[in-house]
Amino acid sequence: MKTAISLTDELFEAVETNAKKLGVSRSQFFAMGAEKLIRQLEAEEITAAYNRVYSAEYGEDPETAEFRKEAARRSFERTEW
Repeated sequence: MKTAISLTDELFEAVETNAKKLGVSRSQFFAMGAEKLIRQLEAEEITAAYNRVYSAEYGEDPETAEFRKEAARRSFERTEW
């Protein structure tokens, strides 16, 4: 499917430069960006749903909230970003 979009000159030049670096067309570059943003938004929705479930399950008990924060902190420390 074809579509038209408006870009600033600066953004257009950045797209051109980076598409060339990657060896892809502008269309492919935009498709890659759209796919990446969609995956990111889906991941954020999953995280939000997870957070809703756990906050509903555990409530806002300060002791439990502190335990969850500490568990998350330790988990993040072990995760390579």
